[in-house]
Amino acid sequence: MAKAYWIACYRKISDPNALAEYGKIAGPAILAGGGKFLARGGKVKPYEAGIAERTVLIEFANFDQAIAAHDSPGYQAALKKLGNTVERDMRIVEGVE
Repeated sequence: MAKAYWIACYRKISDPNALAEYGKIAGPAILAGGGKFLARGGKVKPYEAGIAERTVLIEFANFDQAIAAHDSPGYQAALKKLGNTVERDMRIVEGVE
């Protein structure tokens, strides 16, 4: 079964404090859902139409596990902390086997 990857690129962050509060809840919720952080912020070197922005990459054992982690009550509570303080491109993709 193919692994899955949760990718979030933060285009705008209007309230860094809200992002920090979100992270305090989101990180443990994602880990509890079986996620493994592969990249969380750090250096970014964009190419082509890329943008140098905060990027988070999380690996899951499979696509369904990633969806379940996102839809879990713990992660949904984290999203409430985040509110509309960021603009991000977030997606879950299935890897190749």
